[in-house]
Amino acid sequence: MSGARRRLLAWLQRRPAARAWALLGPGMVWLVLFFLLPLVIMAAYSLMPRGTYGGVQPGFTLEHYRRFFDPLYLAILRRTVVWSVGCTVVCLLVGYPVAYLVARAGRWRAVLLFLVVLPFWTSFLVRTFAMIFLLRDGGLVNTVLLRLGLIDAPLTLLYTPFAVLLGLVYGFLPFMILPIYASLEKLDPTLLEAAETLGATPAAGFRRITFPLSLPGVVAGCFLVFIPSMGSFLTADLLGGAKQLMIGNLIQNQFAAARNWPFGSAASFVVTALVLVAVITYLRVREPAADGAR
Repeated sequence: MSGARRRLLAWLQRRPAARAWALLGPGMVWLVLFFLLPLVIMAAYSLMPRGTYGGVQPGFTLEHYRRFFDPLYLAILRRTVVWSVGCTVVCLLVGYPVAYLVARAGRWRAVLLFLVVLPFWTSFLVRTFAMIFLLRDGGLVNTVLLRLGLIDAPLTLLYTPFAVLLGLVYGFLPFMILPIYASLEKLDPTLLEAAETLGATPAAGFRRITFPLSLPGVVAGCFLVFIPSMGSFLTADLLGGAKQLMIGNLIQNQFAAARNWPFGSAASFVVTALVLVAVITYLRVREPAADGAR
């Protein structure tokens, strides 16, 4: 080790604050360059007039924010919120039992956990295309139903709200399972044994012990599913067709096809603000309730 390096390490050891900044520095630089700076640029673009041939031109206007509250765009936003909430609810109803099973699987836990994370090994685009082959008129689902005699003609599954919701659940379900599993895996089984000794039924033990102690994982899973669902555009684009637009499709079209960067930036900030308000409101409502429960 060189003398300069030794002196630097000794100086950092004598100054805890400098050591902390040295550890935080690379991450902060990354966030500033690739997160904060692009947000500042988008904020500036959202307040500038659109250029004649796309892009922006110097000036100041709030027209893009006023335009976003047109009934057409509000309907797209409402549809996005409904589908995102529906995706979150379905992921919770499906993901909680799966996470509970994985947490209680014993020697099979590693295998089941591997199966949960296995979809991450494949591109999200490839998985969405796979849903097209499953849901189209001549796809696997319709073929099986026809051969079983359950239907007489292929069902229209693709390019429908059902296809979009199914695609969202398929894409984001692991984000619900993993946080809930992390909470359930740390649950002390002696608490359930004590409750059973005191006469609690399995349902009562789940309602009063298991579920309350797993709530941090449930909340984290709901956030991890709802927030990316609000910004998703690939699923609606491939599985929903032209009539099933989400707000992410609108923003993506403004930056790509329409080249209306100011309106796309304004729409992005409105959606971001709505999500932040919802999250902050939930946390402020939840904290007093949690304090009262304690």
